[in-house]
Amino acid sequence: MISIKSEQELLKMRRAGEVVAGVFEVIQSEIKPGVSTAHIDKIVYEYITKQGCTPSFKGYGGFPASICTSVNEEVVHGIPGNRILKDGDILSVDVGACFEGYHADAARTYPVGNITPEAQRLIDVTKESFFVGMKQATAGNRIGDIASAIQQYVESQGYSVVRALVGHGIGAKLHEDPEVPNYGIAGRGARLQKGMTIAVEPMVNMGHYDVYTLDNEWTVVTDDNSLSAHYENTVIITDGEPEFTTLR
Repeated sequence: MISIKSEQELLKMRRAGEVVAGVFEVIQSEIKPGVSTAHIDKIVYEYITKQGCTPSFKGYGGFPASICTSVNEEVVHGIPGNRILKDGDILSVDVGACFEGYHADAARTYPVGNITPEAQRLIDVTKESFFVGMKQATAGNRIGDIASAIQQYVESQGYSVVRALVGHGIGAKLHEDPEVPNYGIAGRGARLQKGMTIAVEPMVNMGHYDVYTLDNEWTVVTDDNSLSAHYENTVIITDGEPEFTTLR
């Protein structure tokens, strides 16, 4: 069942979103060669808790960390640990924060040191695909309008959209109805209404869209070992332009 949020609920989600946006500002200078993914996770945990929030991911379904750190061919749900970032890597960071029972969720992909132009283009196209989709994120449109716009843009750039994983509604639960795919047919799916809150998160592969999960039962990687990038914001549907709670 899709939840329409009250203004009080939206205020809490906006606060959670501010904290998530702050996370990206705090970690940007830390993402460099020689740094471990566990170090970045520690910084995020300390920042979120000092802001009066709790990390949405820590303990969720047994996940052991406050952020997901997915490197290169890892699409999502990479577990922070002793892995040391190297020059030329790309790192996707997915993070959620909860304020007074309401969540925000967002992701960014970062270059580590000097990356190839091809890797940078993948990051740029993934981010741009989110904003292409957001042109359809108005009350009265449907989820499929967002999904179709993202897919068409990504594929026009020569990349593929991951199909095994989708965005989602968000609010009092980290994952709520409806599912928000990054591919599909315009005019299909749930109708967007003022007060709906969704996490839209294109996951884009340089190669084929097929993925599989590693033996740790969390980390999803590309089937063909190609690079993958991720971009996500928490979105409030309004009477006009969508509002992004996790973007400053």
